[in-house]
Amino acid sequence: MSGVNKVILVGNVGKDPEVRYLEGGVATARFPLATSESYKNREGQKVETTEWHNIVLWRGLAEVAEKYVRKGKQLYIEGRIRTRSYGEENNKKWITEIVADTMTMLGGPRSEQNGSEPAAVQAPIETSAIPTGGDDLPF
Repeated sequence: MSGVNKVILVGNVGKDPEVRYLEGGVATARFPLATSESYKNREGQKVETTEWHNIVLWRGLAEVAEKYVRKGKQLYIEGRIRTRSYGEENNKKWITEIVADTMTMLGGPRSEQNGSEPAAVQAPIETSAIPTGGDDLPF
C-alpha cells in the first residue's frame, strides 16, 4: 500500500510570485503563502499564530499566477509536500515546499490591471494514468 501526501491550505499570498521560464518554455512560479489561526489562551486573550509555506506552481498554474496572483490575495491550494536540499555538501540547506496541483482564487484585493480573473485552475491530469480499455474496469 502506498502512502498519501496531500496538503490543503487557505491563506494569503506574502509577495508577488517569482515566475521563471525554463528550457522548452516550461513556467515555474514560487511565492510564500501565510496561513493563520487564532485561539484564546488561559487568560482569555486572543492569540494569533501565522505559518509560512513555500508554494511552487508549474506550467499552466504558474502562468495563471503570473497574470492574476498578487501579494495579499487569498488562495485555496491543494498539493503535496516536497522537501529538497541545495548547496554544497559541507553547507547543505533544506527547504520544504508545497507543490500545488490545484489553485482557487478566493476573496481579497483584485488586480488593478486585470478586471476579471479565473475562479479555479487545476493542473492537467496525466492521461497515461487513465485506463482506456474496457477490460481494465472492475464493473
